[in-house]
This record gives sequence, structure tokens and C-alpha cells, in this order.
Amino acid sequence: MMFQSNQLWHVKEFSENFAAMPNGALLKKSLAAICLVSAMSFLPAAESSAANHIIRLTAEETRNDGFGNKLMAYKMLSHIVDGADITGRYSPDATIPGPTIVLTEGDVVHITLENAIPGAYTSSARTPSKQVSVHVHGVHYDILSDGTLKVINNHDDEGAGDGLEASHATYEYKWNVAPGTAGTWAYHDHNFETHNGAETKGLFGAIIVNPAGSAGYDKEYVLYLGDDAFWGMEIDGTSQKQSQHGVNPTLTATQNSNVRFHLIALGTDIHNFSLSNDYKWFDPGTLNLIDTIAIGPLEKHVFTVKAVSSTRYVDNNYSNKLMGMTGKFIVK
Repeated sequence: MMFQSNQLWHVKEFSENFAAMPNGALLKKSLAAICLVSAMSFLPAAESSAANHIIRLTAEETRNDGFGNKLMAYKMLSHIVDGADITGRYSPDATIPGPTIVLTEGDVVHITLENAIPGAYTSSARTPSKQVSVHVHGVHYDILSDGTLKVINNHDDEGAGDGLEASHATYEYKWNVAPGTAGTWAYHDHNFETHNGAETKGLFGAIIVNPAGSAGYDKEYVLYLGDDAFWGMEIDGTSQKQSQHGVNPTLTATQNSNVRFHLIALGTDIHNFSLSNDYKWFDPGTLNLIDTIAIGPLEKHVFTVKAVSSTRYVDNNYSNKLMGMTGKFIVK
């Protein structure tokens, strides 16, 4: 339709000016237009690196927290990218933290969430909410993919299970990973029991959005800084396999390899993260070398280093350090 419209516009332009133009000038202009259209027809179509992700997640109860309460966790059921199945990158179990989803600017993500928590569909009064959801930071989406309860978004209880008003056997979200959304972003539940959700029970994870054509790393580490522990995991740069999930995980690297840390602060504390043994890195966006970083609630910090020697990562906030917020970084 656009091509037809443009053709008609050119016909109109020539017909209006035909009488005023000398025959030679008209011929030259017509030939120039024909040459331009012919040349454009041979231009290669712009290639897009955008990928289409089809993801199925479930939320499940997992181990006891030691105080008689069940923790919850997301599990990757399947992840298909442009027809290729990459589900094998993820743990077959529900994990805390949840799966880290690696994306590229320009991608589109479709997520179907299922609820496998006992009692999720049996609440008659629907209060408190038994829904679980996926609320994401950083990327674009419309209001129906916000992953919150209707009391927040004014549209729907946007999760799987019995909500305060609406029940859904599954719930579907669509993310537009638009240019300008590169970064490391959290996702988490926003619906279970209250509008704050079950992030504190283990329903959280992250997405890493890379710019198109960006360099890779030998290892990537995603560390969430809670009020009493690190929760983390490790991604192998070659296989993209995710491992080392859990509390204060031991992270591993090959000597002289390039690795990237992704720090995401949860909870309410101010953290003071560092790597000992004289590791330094560029504070993103500056030329300043630093060896420690203060991170407040909901803040994040991403940096790269060359793995040269084994050390520990630690939260030097006094009370958090007393709580044992530290883990090993082993370089071989």
C-alpha cells in the first residue's frame, strides 16, 4: 500500500509540472527517478538481529527456610529462541535465584507462567491472593504484562492462580526488549498473598540485556544482595550453562579469563560490596578505578575484571558481615 501511494504521488507531481518543463528537462528528471528506483531495488534488506523468545516458567514450593516456612522458586520449563530449544542451559529444578534470562536489544519475549504451588486454585474467597506473577524491570511492556494485582494496575490480576478478583490457570506476558534497554534487571513476583508478592520467599530472578554485537565473557556471575545473605548463580560463557545456585555460592574462573559480575540489591539494607586481594574495576560510565561499591535497595552495579587470583567477595556492611555475607571466588 505504501508503494502504491508513493507511485500516485509521483504521477501527480509530474502531471502538474509537465506543461512548464522543457522536454529535455522532463526526460532527464524521469530518467533520474527511474535510475534511483532501480538502484534502491538492488539494495540489500536491512538485517535484524532481533530474536523471538518463547518461554514457559512455573513457580513452585521448594525447601523449608529453617523456621517452618516454605520457600518458593521459579523453574524454567522451556525456552525456545527462533525455533531453537535452549532449555538445557537451565537447571531442571526450581532454583533461588530463578533462571537468568539473557537477551539482546531488539528481542521480543513471550512468557507463559504456570503456578504449581499447592492451593493456588482452591481459594473460594480469593483472599489473600494465591497468584504468582512475573513483574520485570528495565524492558518495555504494556499494562497487561505488568505482573501486578488489579488493585495496582486497574486492569486485571495478572498472574497464575486465584487472585483477589480474577483467576487464571496460566498467565501470558510479552516484553519488548527495545533499543536503549541494555542492562541487568530484576524480575520478581508481585501478587502472592499481598500486592508486594513473594520476592522475600524466593520468587526473583534477573534478565541480562546485551547490546547487539556486544562482546561475550568467559563467566558471568549474578549476585543478589539480601539483608542477610548473597543469593547467586554462575553462567558459563561458552555453554551458557547456569549453575552454582544458592546462598553465598562459590564462584569459579579460569586464570586470566574475563569475567563479569552483576550485583542487584534486594531488601532494605545499604551494602558495601568488595573483592579482596587488590581487585579493582572501572566504575561504569567513568575512568575511575574502584575496589568497593555502596549499593542501596533496588540499585544494581555491573563490572568486569580479569580473574587473576582466588579471593572472597564480601559485604563489608558491619551487620551484614557479621551475618556471614561472604563467598569464595576460586581462580584456577
